[in-house]
Amino acid sequence: MKKYSGSILIVDDDDHVVLTSRLILKEYFETIDALSSPKTLESKLKQQEFDVILLDMNFKPGSTSGNEGIYWMNRIRQLSPTAQVVLQTAYGDIELAVRSIKEGAVDFLPKPWDKEKLVTTVINAYQQSLARKENRELKSKQKALQHHFNTDNRPFIASSPAMEPVLTAISQVASTDATVLILGENGTGKELVARAIHQQSRRSADPFIVVDMGSLAPTLFESEMFGHEKGAFTDAKESRIGKFELANKGTLFLDEMGNLSPDLQMKLLSALQTKTITRVGSNKVIDLDVRIICATNAPIYELVKTGSFRQDLFYRIKTIEIPLPPLRDRPEDIPALFHFYVEQFSHRYQKQLEIGKSVVDQLCHYHWPGNIRELQHAVERAVILCRCPELSISDFQLVSSDPGVSNWSNSASLNLVDVEREVIRKALSKHHSNLTKAAEELGIGRTTLYRKLEEYGIHT
Repeated sequence: MKKYSGSILIVDDDDHVVLTSRLILKEYFETIDALSSPKTLESKLKQQEFDVILLDMNFKPGSTSGNEGIYWMNRIRQLSPTAQVVLQTAYGDIELAVRSIKEGAVDFLPKPWDKEKLVTTVINAYQQSLARKENRELKSKQKALQHHFNTDNRPFIASSPAMEPVLTAISQVASTDATVLILGENGTGKELVARAIHQQSRRSADPFIVVDMGSLAPTLFESEMFGHEKGAFTDAKESRIGKFELANKGTLFLDEMGNLSPDLQMKLLSALQTKTITRVGSNKVIDLDVRIICATNAPIYELVKTGSFRQDLFYRIKTIEIPLPPLRDRPEDIPALFHFYVEQFSHRYQKQLEIGKSVVDQLCHYHWPGNIRELQHAVERAVILCRCPELSISDFQLVSSDPGVSNWSNSASLNLVDVEREVIRKALSKHHSNLTKAAEELGIGRTTLYRKLEEYGIHT
């Protein structure tokens, strides 16, 4: 007979009851544990999760009221909400049984009980525990998923020759479960590529979860990625499902992988290698069925070479590598992207705007250092600021950093962000994109320079 995978805890000071219960129940369940006193029950529940707890109602000599059992049952419900408690006592009556059920016990067993009654009661309690856990997990997942549902309706516009290899790679890899690493500058649409892979895969009906690895605080990494149990740490007021579990059966998109610190890289690698996780505050191993897609705009090969990024993790996430070209290398896509954003923001800000004849042509000749994201923001700003019935190139406040291209604005910007961006570009140009020398020239650390390159969409 196949055993149930559940875990049973017997809390009773009668050695004979414990021994008999063990012998009977071990034929039906994989894990049977016991305590002779409830004094260590709280620490036990913090260390291990149980499906059913057989709890005696009286432990003090001469006590027959059952109050101890009621008290400890309430503590169990606080510490382990999904565990089902079966109360048992040799001094039971109808009134005590009714009170026990009202207080939250799944069943009540008067001693002595026979084998069939014990087995039937515990199996029923176990099945109710499973149902409670499934319901709790479903509610937790639905609650967590609400934060990940988004209305990102950006189309995946890609008709230029430079995007043909990307489209081919998407169609070839989508039907597999291979890990994918998308490389490209900031703002090139790496998330859109990941979504396209997910939407064309067999997992398309399941969640697509996005995680910005660079924004995760190291102290919260395990909680965010693997989840935690209630009481696992000071602020853990309720159990929380992690990003891996949220994405189960679906796709987990890990963006900005190059920003992950070495110690967090190791934790992530362990989960990817074993395809399992364990929530913070729990010993239960959770199996995973998740498609992993990663992305970075950092010089990942250089990071691996210098030891800043683990080589074993790098090869784990790059079964398939998809380089994404910058917008300046796919100018054929600019008109379609431009018209999409004009329509989107005109509707949002309730404007009806015509487009000047030369606007699209001039925008196609701009270098777009911030790529599609810069184009999106430029169009939104132009739509907001335009005071005429027609968009003109003067509505786009774009500045070229290329000395061979005339400035788009009539005067240099005094905005501190623009000034810092230009200073960084000049330092990079002066030192021929040598990041170490550029950082020294700027008087900042190399890590700070990486962050600012990402923030300003500067390509080296």
